Amino acid sequence: MARRTFVYGAAILLGANLLNRLLGFAYQYLIMINIGGEAYGLFNMVFPMYMMALVVTTAGIPLAIAKMVSEEVSLGRISNAQSIFRLALWLLSISGAFVSISLYFLSPYIAHKIFSDPRVLNVFLICTPAIFIVSVSSVFRGYFQGLQNMVPTAVSQICEQIIRVAVGYAAALRLLNYGVEWAAAGLALGMLAGEFVGLIAIIIQYWRAKLKVTRDNQARTFSTRQILIRLWKLASPVTVGRLLATGLSSLDAIIIPLRLQVAGYSAREAVTLFGQLGGSAFTLLTFPSVFTFALATSLVPAISEATVRRQLNVVRARSAEAIRLTILIGIPCLIILFYFARPLTAFFKSSEIAPILRVLAFGGIFSYVQQTTTGILQGIGKVHLPVVHSIIGAVIRIPLLIYLTGLPHWGLRGTAWAYAFGYFIMAVLNIAAISRYTGMPLDLQRFVLQPVFGGVGMLLVFQFLDPFFSSHPLGYPLEFLVGIVVYGTILLFNGGVTFADLRRLPWIGKFLPP
Repeated sequence: MARRTFVYGAAILLGANLLNRLLGFAYQYLIMINIGGEAYGLFNMVFPMYMMALVVTTAGIPLAIAKMVSEEVSLGRISNAQSIFRLALWLLSISGAFVSISLYFLSPYIAHKIFSDPRVLNVFLICTPAIFIVSVSSVFRGYFQGLQNMVPTAVSQICEQIIRVAVGYAAALRLLNYGVEWAAAGLALGMLAGEFVGLIAIIIQYWRAKLKVTRDNQARTFSTRQILIRLWKLASPVTVGRLLATGLSSLDAIIIPLRLQVAGYSAREAVTLFGQLGGSAFTLLTFPSVFTFALATSLVPAISEATVRRQLNVVRARSAEAIRLTILIGIPCLIILFYFARPLTAFFKSSEIAPILRVLAFGGIFSYVQQTTTGILQGIGKVHLPVVHSIIGAVIRIPLLIYLTGLPHWGLRGTAWAYAFGYFIMAVLNIAAISRYTGMPLDLQRFVLQPVFGGVGMLLVFQFLDPFFSSHPLGYPLEFLVGIVVYGTILLFNGGVTFADLRRLPWIGKFLPP
């Protein structure tokens, strides 16, 4: 099976994630316009708990599969890679089934005792079978990620998103006649259907690709016990980190509506605002993460391969390049979100969230860098450090969140500042750790100055063009396009981007002169 560079793999996932995010944008728009923020708020209250159940089920094993498979394939031990995959598949199939069945019967208790709104029960019941489906699917994705073949994951994600959008919107719209809680259940049904189709898609691709992998019967094979020990050593810190992240998300889903009520909002207003925060502000903020997610996913096997071969110079180069690319893409996206916060949130019928989005945009670049640097640390084997840094960030963020959200004159603005500060803490700690363990230099010119100069030029273009274009329906897309062109041109002139960088891109690079 062909092995690609991590930039190529990131580009493949970027294309898929970009398409998925555009579909998600359309989905969010239809939900906020025709279903309402309250239904999305109910769904969003359950989603962190659902993610926590997934973390307990998968226990960080997909990432461990990617790392172990990458190492074995780089050493030519293909049969070991297949053994790792088969054992992990059995393990997660059993754990997924157990957690799904257990949560199904515990759902009534959880809905009434943990959540502030018992209307989430139907959503929770529908989400429980998805835990088994995602657990099985994650094994296949981890295996292909280890082979640095991102195409099956990309195809699976696209199929999943198309079905999720089609089924989720149709079901929510149809069930809205029976009440908001049933509309939220329709959104959960769309997620369940999408995960099922995504699993079928990646299984088909596995069976098509399986015959192309040549087994190395002379390679030293691992026992089941050895594989389990290795999986546990790699997966346990990741599990703790993801449990912490999803646990904090679940805590946020409980704290924010309650503190908004303290700030003076009614219970229904608090749920609606929470839904607008997730359905509008965070949907817009996380849009650029289609790149950082793709980059982080590709980095783990690519850096693991260089680490196991003791190619420290390659690790340093790939780490620096990944951080630089994250900042280069993140800055123009955040400038657009900040400058056009009001029309973008108005698109989701949530224009009152515009000041919140502007605050989040300040911390957005640190959120993207934190995601990429977490992938780097996991690739070099320091999987415990993102966990430690998340704990430090949480210790600082949670008290701020509780205090600022409850202030009548702050509310969601206080929530946004707490998030932004938490992103900053984790990103700085991750970068410092990478520099310490790999010797990666902190090139402020390439990391900060060059993209910031491009961003200033982009901001000036918006300031100049906005009076002329904003009144026209196509004005905003035209401004985005002109601003991005100016940003890229400045980077070409100041050295932030070179033609060598462009030639490495798939599909585009081959058309550029050497």
